[in-house]
Amino acid sequence: MSMRALAFVLLCSAVSATAAEPDAAKVTPLFSKDLKEFPGREGLMITVVYPPGCVDPVHRHNAHAFLYVLEGSIVMQVKGGKEVTLKPGDTFYEGPDDVHTVGKNASQTEPAKFVVFFVKNKDAPVLVPEK
Repeated sequence: MSMRALAFVLLCSAVSATAAEPDAAKVTPLFSKDLKEFPGREGLMITVVYPPGCVDPVHRHNAHAFLYVLEGSIVMQVKGGKEVTLKPGDTFYEGPDDVHTVGKNASQTEPAKFVVFFVKNKDAPVLVPEK
């Protein structure tokens, strides 16, 4: 999947914003690399900026996702796990079978920024909304 196509998929998967709702997360693809030692798999790195009050929809990644907080504070939880508040330097992991039930900016006034590294099937969508 091209970086441009990936960015489109990520942005289309975010919660649509209205005047009464906070802005959706801004996703920026940074790097992708085929993993020749693991045929059909790729590594993908993105940054995510949550504007103040931003809340993600419930979703899954069907990938291994390694998150590192750069700025601000975010709240994360996967189904069956504990809700955690992460600050700069904190990390979080989501497995291929996890459902991401909580993903939001802990602040209503300050943005938050984090980087995510995925190991996933090549050309598979990075985010799949859950119903």
